[in-house]
Amino acid sequence: MTGNDCRFLRACRKEEVDCTPVWFMRQAGRYLAEYRKLREKHTLLELCADPELAKEVTLQPMRRFDLDAAIIFADILLPLKCLGLDFEFAAGEGPRIHHPVRGPQDVERLSAGDPRQDLSFVLEAIRLVRGELSPKAALIGFAGAPFTVASYIIEGSYSRNFLQTKLLMYKHPEAWQALMEKVSEVTLKYLKAQIEAGAQAIQLFDSWVGCLQPDDYRDYVWPHSRRIFEGLKEYSIPLIHFGTGTATFLESMQEAGGTVMSVDWRLDLEEVWRRLENRVAVQGNLDPVALFGDRSGLEKRVDRVLDQAQGRRGHVFNLGHGILPQTPVENVEAVVEWVHEKSRR
Repeated sequence: MTGNDCRFLRACRKEEVDCTPVWFMRQAGRYLAEYRKLREKHTLLELCADPELAKEVTLQPMRRFDLDAAIIFADILLPLKCLGLDFEFAAGEGPRIHHPVRGPQDVERLSAGDPRQDLSFVLEAIRLVRGELSPKAALIGFAGAPFTVASYIIEGSYSRNFLQTKLLMYKHPEAWQALMEKVSEVTLKYLKAQIEAGAQAIQLFDSWVGCLQPDDYRDYVWPHSRRIFEGLKEYSIPLIHFGTGTATFLESMQEAGGTVMSVDWRLDLEEVWRRLENRVAVQGNLDPVALFGDRSGLEKRVDRVLDQAQGRRGHVFNLGHGILPQTPVENVEAVVEWVHEKSRR
């Protein structure tokens, strides 16, 4: 088995596999003791900015579990550096952007730097991980989708109602368009650089796009996500399109692009395949909170996901969002083992 013919990549291409591949969003993180030990000495941004440390964090879950893919350790806000925006991670509060974008003049002052220079440490980490990763596993690169990144830029942090984001969208549509074009340009360059550094698949995270109604998604977001996916087609690698709360415009998201649709636990996988007419592979979709349950209940939920997939070609087992910090490690290990054993062809 070569690195480009591993179980995960074959499933993404809707080819036959010996069993269903599995990986988890945020599989490298605070639920692992070895990660917490590093965080005692380094901030999150320090871990991202040091290629050797980023490599170590990326590989930590691969050493613990029989996962079929690694995802490079980074953060979706790193491209803000290319836009000339400063941010930090406040203890217990998450990201804080120092000067949020709230109007047309704020959009105009944004730069459009070169990710190959500004984020070279991520690219070096990808090269280092590829040098050590088993050929049985693939390496996934990623970026935040334009809407999700823009929402952080505008709100200044995570928001429950995305008031400022929608106000800019509705009151200043030209400024919104300009902002999304700048974010899309940087994101596309960044993802191309990741692929050229060795990423074998790409995931575009649109974590907060579910706050929109379908018409707004189509009018204000769809063209910019599509621009990125169209720009990546030349590389002929799996392109994963991820969102949460997107049941009302799932078809539009698929039309925007991606060869794999990643869905959350609010959608039945059988419904996903029916609505998308089996045009793409599907990734998902266990509720991350299920990992906190007792073993029998957790196993039933894993079985439910696999039953919905029905052994179809093109299924990648994952969560509907990232692993939560307090998740029991032994339950993560159990799910990986169950998925492989129960789906063995």
